[in-house]
Amino acid sequence: MQSLWNDKEAAEFSDELGLRVYTSRLLGREPRLVLHGGGNTSVKLRERSVLGDEEDILYVKGSGWDLETIDRAGFAPVRMAHLLALAKLPQLSDPQMVNELRTHMTKMSAPTPSVEAILHAILPHHYVDHTHADAVVTVTNTPNGEARVREIYGDSVVVVPYIMPGFDLARHCAEQFAREAGPQTIGMVLLNHGIFSFGASARESYERMIALVTKAEDYLKTHKAWDVVPTASPAGPTDAASLMIASLRGELSRAAGRPLILTQETSGKATGFCRRTDVAKISQQGPATPDHVIRTKPWPLVGRDVAAYSDRYRVYFDQHAPRARESKTMLDPAPRVILDAELGLLVAGNSAKDAHIVRDIYDHTIDIILRAEALGGYRPIAARDVFDMEYWDLEQAKLRKSGRPPMFLGEVALITGAASGIGKACVESLLARGAAVAALDVNPAIKSLHRRPDYCGTVCDVTDRKQLMNALQRTVSAFGGLDMLILNAGIFPGGKRIAELTDNEWQRVLDVNLNANLALLRAAHPLLRLAVHGARIVIMGSKNVPAPGPGAAAYSASKAALTQLGRVAALEWGADRIRVNTLHPDAVFDTGVWTEEVLAARAAHYGMNVAQYKTKNLLRTEVTSRDVAELAAELCGPLFSKTTGAQIPVDGGNDRVI
Repeated sequence: MQSLWNDKEAAEFSDELGLRVYTSRLLGREPRLVLHGGGNTSVKLRERSVLGDEEDILYVKGSGWDLETIDRAGFAPVRMAHLLALAKLPQLSDPQMVNELRTHMTKMSAPTPSVEAILHAILPHHYVDHTHADAVVTVTNTPNGEARVREIYGDSVVVVPYIMPGFDLARHCAEQFAREAGPQTIGMVLLNHGIFSFGASARESYERMIALVTKAEDYLKTHKAWDVVPTASPAGPTDAASLMIASLRGELSRAAGRPLILTQETSGKATGFCRRTDVAKISQQGPATPDHVIRTKPWPLVGRDVAAYSDRYRVYFDQHAPRARESKTMLDPAPRVILDAELGLLVAGNSAKDAHIVRDIYDHTIDIILRAEALGGYRPIAARDVFDMEYWDLEQAKLRKSGRPPMFLGEVALITGAASGIGKACVESLLARGAAVAALDVNPAIKSLHRRPDYCGTVCDVTDRKQLMNALQRTVSAFGGLDMLILNAGIFPGGKRIAELTDNEWQRVLDVNLNANLALLRAAHPLLRLAVHGARIVIMGSKNVPAPGPGAAAYSASKAALTQLGRVAALEWGADRIRVNTLHPDAVFDTGVWTEEVLAARAAHYGMNVAQYKTKNLLRTEVTSRDVAELAAELCGPLFSKTTGAQIPVDGGNDRVI
């Protein structure tokens, strides 16, 4: 651990809350301290109310905020007097506690305070930092973890036994801290959970955290329990592996009752862990810290027997649910982490973002397990405590209040010709509906079109069969399968009559507009057959199919052949639950096909200026890429679930088509 404090950066934050923001971000930058919303921080301030009274206010991290990106608005101001009074109650349910926190904030617009707000309040220090530092969690997840913690820290920390976060933990800490803390106390270790540091200034509290965690890291190094993670060379992607992953995703999704994204992690560390001879033992004992169970489930699946995992999960639920104080609704029994010697580490989530979070968590879990094993054995909290966290009242309440998910949440779409025009608009329409999107284009800009976990941009010449296969394999590795395919890539050469059309020009248009799509359909079919809700294919045809014009023989013929190919696919693949529909756009000018030169030439051909040419339809309206993309997205949705083999014009009305 190294302190990231920088005087120049800190000078940009002039007040105490600003410095609280700054050091919170420093903690959030280090994944060995906190991951994806984990940990919390606070500062105690004295403020004057609207009535003129001075009162002590705890500014504590709000629920849903991430320390790495938190701002002032991410801290919830709660009246200290009420928090300290709550800490003296003999009991308080967690829903009641959250109600008390929310009703005693000084800003209505603030987020819900962290459930550990009372714990922050009872610590008699200006600044308080709390992390789930890997090194500390590693030490505490061993058979004699408490003794090791005391060996490392002596009396500089208070050591608290594992108690589930919430009111009970806060009340216990208040009592124990009052008994054991002294002038030398600079932190508190919660066994199997994490570590607190505190101080009079933001810098002091932050750098005490760095120093405390460094001591745990040094201890692991001294006991030869640091550089223990093995690596292995992962197997390269293959068509067979892609089919195995897509099939596994189907089983996981059926177990979950909804589509899941499945992401493959083939790093040397992940592969080495999956191939350990003892992985079935060391991986099954529980999460590194109980907070992780909400993302990862209690244990990973070793191998691919999803049904056996689901049965085991139901037994786990039936064993622990009866002792709960209130009835529990069982969560889905599908695993979220899969360890497979052949496929490597795979992680599942409702969305690509969720799967990304699970991957990060388990990457750190591997380190913790192996270092704990080297230190004497990995021993996390008991299964009953894991269950209590997974089925926490507050988490169950979130389930009851969860709204309708996005249309394509958990589903995967692949779009060709996606760097501009209709293809780019299709990417945006499908992302907005919750899909994970793989986008292909020859333009290198496709790689950075979006920077988010649910987007994978690949430079691909669709006429190159090898590049197509690699793109499909990359899609499956990133998201687990394929549910929707939008065939959009195409070229429209400058107008040229048949008598002037060369063989090379003719063949080039057919290669891009027709042959490449045949190759992709053929290669994608095995994956589309495994789509969770049945696959959907949308083909971008053209108005030139029903109403061709002179000077566009190659384009018109290629799009007509592609349309016919789509009709045959609809006939052949209906039994595989694959729907194939075609859109026929016309006069969509914000696309890569319509260069200024081509547009001017076509307008001149019709004896019009460009403005007239753009709206030469019956409705006198301009058709945009977004118009086409929105209809393409809806064609993939439930409104068209009974439709296949259709051809729909998107042209503002064309008398020749009608």
